[in-house]
Amino acid sequence: MSAVFSKPSWLQRLKPWFSGFDLPLLLALFWIMGLGLMCMYSAGYDHGTRFVDHLRNGVLALVVLFVVSQVPPQRLMQVAVPLYTVGVVLLVAVALFGITKKGSTRWIRLGVEFQPSEILKIAMPLMLAWWFQKREGQLRLPDFVAAFVLLTVPVGLIAKQPDLGTSLLVLAAGLYVIFFAGLSWKLILPALVLAGAGITALVMSEDHICQPDVKWVVLKEYQKDRVCTLLDPTKDPLGKGFHIIQGEIAIGSGGVTGKGFMKGTQTHLEFIPERTTDFIFAAYGEEFGLVGALGLLVGFTALILRGLVIAHEAPTLFSRLLAGAITLSFFTYVFVNMGMVTGILPVVGVPLPFISYGGTAMVTLGLALGMLMSIARSRGAMQR
Repeated sequence: MSAVFSKPSWLQRLKPWFSGFDLPLLLALFWIMGLGLMCMYSAGYDHGTRFVDHLRNGVLALVVLFVVSQVPPQRLMQVAVPLYTVGVVLLVAVALFGITKKGSTRWIRLGVEFQPSEILKIAMPLMLAWWFQKREGQLRLPDFVAAFVLLTVPVGLIAKQPDLGTSLLVLAAGLYVIFFAGLSWKLILPALVLAGAGITALVMSEDHICQPDVKWVVLKEYQKDRVCTLLDPTKDPLGKGFHIIQGEIAIGSGGVTGKGFMKGTQTHLEFIPERTTDFIFAAYGEEFGLVGALGLLVGFTALILRGLVIAHEAPTLFSRLLAGAITLSFFTYVFVNMGMVTGILPVVGVPLPFISYGGTAMVTLGLALGMLMSIARSRGAMQR
């Protein structure tokens, strides 16, 4: 009788909280975060408390991941519309009376100062996944048109701030949801062909369109400079092209095995601008070389592939769309960051996930992975 009424131990009480976690996803995350801490220790050794702050932000991201993973996808679906609405309203508030820094109006103060655009990185895929879930089985062209409207409103507001990096990430997250919802290739292929033709025309006419007296209709002057600098960074090697050139030099000088931990000359002689944030991959490549870069890519590839498996096995349309968009958003982060550092994409403010310094981005990524883990746990619960 005493055994029947005995109280469970604290380990037995905690077990349900940790059961169902996707181990491959966690292992990939811990591998990436471990490499990030090692790189931050070297790249940020003379940046005050950056390593300690990065460690704290990583722990906070893991806490957020754990908490959000306990929330079932059905509850996540319930917050989609309110979160999206709040995010758009705050973006409008930024446009009307936001705080301007370095020529960009991206911040608002409501007790604390923050960037509302960060909310849309999560709210956008949630909202569109909710939209398509509500229309499951009866999707028509007007539903996709409405989805594009839901996407372009916040993207336009963010681009106007201007914040090209964040607007690109929000746009990509939304487009992934629309693609997974079943957008016809008949609509996708023409857009890809037009984009390819536009890029080709841009490269071929570089000498003319990059002249100082030529104005671009859509992009601002500094955005035009970024594109033209990408096409030929040597035209201004000590100015606009400095970031790209130094990043390429650092990665190239790392060779196959790298110069060694804490031995990167480009890094520690401060030739690499933003070496703890946007250009941290250049510092990483210099010290750990091709082998280290491949090790980091293995971690990101494992995380992305596991995320796609979770999306494929998700029990509902909402879960599949959300998991797929979150996973490919990580791909976008990695591709854009590494692309701009290696000189194949324009320089935009996109961090390398769990490697670059930045508390807001780290917590946002932890939140996204928490939702992915929630979907994985719900799939496991249904299988049991």
